[in-house]
Amino acid sequence: MSDFRKLLIWQKSMTLITKIYFSTNHFPKEEIFGLTSQIRRSSISIPSNIAEGSGRESSKDFLRFLNIAIGSLFEMQTQLEIAKNITYLNEQEFNNLYEDSREVERMLVSFIKKIKDRN
Repeated sequence: MSDFRKLLIWQKSMTLITKIYFSTNHFPKEEIFGLTSQIRRSSISIPSNIAEGSGRESSKDFLRFLNIAIGSLFEMQTQLEIAKNITYLNEQEFNNLYEDSREVERMLVSFIKKIKDRN
């Protein structure tokens, strides 16, 4: 699996990053090196690990990177909850981002299972 750009899961996670960047643009300036940076880095890690893993030679390596991606996704979901709790995100923004992240989560879990079942 070398052309990660064809993976729907990679495409969806790239769209999520764009939404994350737009939503975090209005966070307070003092958060630029705090929560804003954390949310952005964890969201970037998702498709980055999918891409990196797809270039590996074995399914075992690919699975390792997919598991890192799902860990980053859970980290991002937690950070979004924090942003909602401290009212950096309103309820609707949070719900939209969270639902998008849940879709990526379901896809990742399914993809991991599919690769495991093939081996």
